[in-house]
Amino acid sequence: MNTIATAVPGNATLIEPATWRDLSSVRSLEQTCFPLDAWPLLDLIGILTFPRVIRLKATADGRMVGFIGADVRPLQKLAWIATIGVLPEYRRRGIATALIQACEERVSVPSIRLNVRLSNRAAIHLYRRLGYHEVGMWEKYYQDGEAALVFEKRFL
Repeated sequence: MNTIATAVPGNATLIEPATWRDLSSVRSLEQTCFPLDAWPLLDLIGILTFPRVIRLKATADGRMVGFIGADVRPLQKLAWIATIGVLPEYRRRGIATALIQACEERVSVPSIRLNVRLSNRAAIHLYRRLGYHEVGMWEKYYQDGEAALVFEKRFL
């Protein structure tokens, strides 16, 4: 994995690789961003340690404020953004955009997919703005029964 850190334009946020040492921060971020759907501890350990996973963190003010994890599946020529979150007080600063773009730069497959709550209009707008297109829906995907939209972006 490329270990070069990049700054988010216009603010003091740094995007860099995450490691297993970030487990506590990732867990806290997941619980804050996704109170109904936070990943269990073992899944978080997996995303921070399994091979072929792109894991990046955004840090600002001395702490992790954002995280993205993408599972790269070379045989399927596809990557899944399994999770992306930014703490509420750091949203609308370009951090999610920077995390997604940094992830995309590291992907070696022609397509990336992700899923999002049907009601998460802000995220849906962001994904569309970044070139993702709706390719499906998973009914009753989330714990509370809400559907998930599936988005995809293809690279030439």
